[in-house]
Amino acid sequence: MSDILVPAMGESITEGTISKWLVKEGDSVGQGDVLLELETDKVNLEISAEEAGVVQKILRQEGETVSIGEAVGLIGSGSGNAAASAGEAAATKAPEAPPVATTTASAAAEKAAQPISSNNDVGNQTASPSARKLARERGIDLEQVQGKDPLGRVFQGDVKTHTNSAEVARAASTAPASPAANKPAASSPSPTEYSKPVERQRMSRRRATIAKRLVEAQQTAAMLTTFNEVDMTAILDVRKRRKDKFKEKHDVGLGFMSFFTKAVVGALKQFPTVNAEINGDDIVLKKYYDIGIAVSAKEGLVVPVVRDADRLGFAEIEKSIADLAGKARSNSLSLADLQGGTFTITNGGIFGSLLSTPILNTPQVGILGMHKIQLRPIAIDEERMENRPMMYIALSYDHRIIDGSEAVRFLVTVKELLEDPESLLLEG
Repeated sequence: MSDILVPAMGESITEGTISKWLVKEGDSVGQGDVLLELETDKVNLEISAEEAGVVQKILRQEGETVSIGEAVGLIGSGSGNAAASAGEAAATKAPEAPPVATTTASAAAEKAAQPISSNNDVGNQTASPSARKLARERGIDLEQVQGKDPLGRVFQGDVKTHTNSAEVARAASTAPASPAANKPAASSPSPTEYSKPVERQRMSRRRATIAKRLVEAQQTAAMLTTFNEVDMTAILDVRKRRKDKFKEKHDVGLGFMSFFTKAVVGALKQFPTVNAEINGDDIVLKKYYDIGIAVSAKEGLVVPVVRDADRLGFAEIEKSIADLAGKARSNSLSLADLQGGTFTITNGGIFGSLLSTPILNTPQVGILGMHKIQLRPIAIDEERMENRPMMYIALSYDHRIIDGSEAVRFLVTVKELLEDPESLLLEG
């Protein structure tokens, strides 16, 4: 018999949520067969069988939070049918009503054989480290916690369930008696009741993490946003003239993101504080340019990273972005694809956004927002007006280390590089 364990997934990930079991108890599996899908803060991954056998027991259910190294199921030898037959035979042979004296004696003997409980044990039940930690924090006696594990182990989720049940019980016992307790309940709904149809959905782990990080970014950083606009005429002209040959030569389309990535790298070289992060009382200036590209996936926004963007050509940047976006949408990004990043670019324009204030992707101190290209009348000189393809761009930055003048000049540099795309080839 062996445990199905939650594997280690990187230093920053300590737990995950079981999103789906792909097998059920009694199923025969081979070594390497996928058993379940686990959702973490950053990526989803599949857990496979380390050996062939039969799924004897599923210990943790879909939707439950599990810790690294925790057993979520058991695999044993033999066939599923044989195991089921053995169970049925044992149930048939078992007496329906054993004598009371025998039951009492067996229970006493079992209790005497159990070790004395400690902070780590609950009778003969073993509590996981995360369960013990949570119990200590909440002042809960683990002996009072009822675990779901048939082997007697107590996990973090069991402690949480016990806490919730205890709070409900306390609320019920302390509620004041109502003189109208025996009367029918009033028809007016409580704040949590709805008179019209609703659908309640559990927030995914990734969405919950995104929400937490966005709130933290706003609470910890002195975030400001500055705006400018870019005349996209020159870039559109280059793409129109070069896109077919570019596609034929490099087998990838010439999009806008390579231009913006190049422009951002050029501006970061001139304003290194925008490519930094705060570490305690220190400013860490990064001498490399790993640019995060925000991608909207089914389960929420992710920011895979284009590594060493300053060393890549237009085609290499486009291929990297296309590869990362494809992996994001197929839910196959690895932790290595997401870790790090010195600056982020997000493009709300693909959804029609005309203007927005992007939120920092902490611990980064700068993020550039792209927007929809829209024809607008622009004054060419004192006498001429022309309709030009214009894009608003936004830079959100951490004012703790980036001054307003520096942020404005950074954005102006991005604008100037984009409006003269040939200059991007000269930036070294």
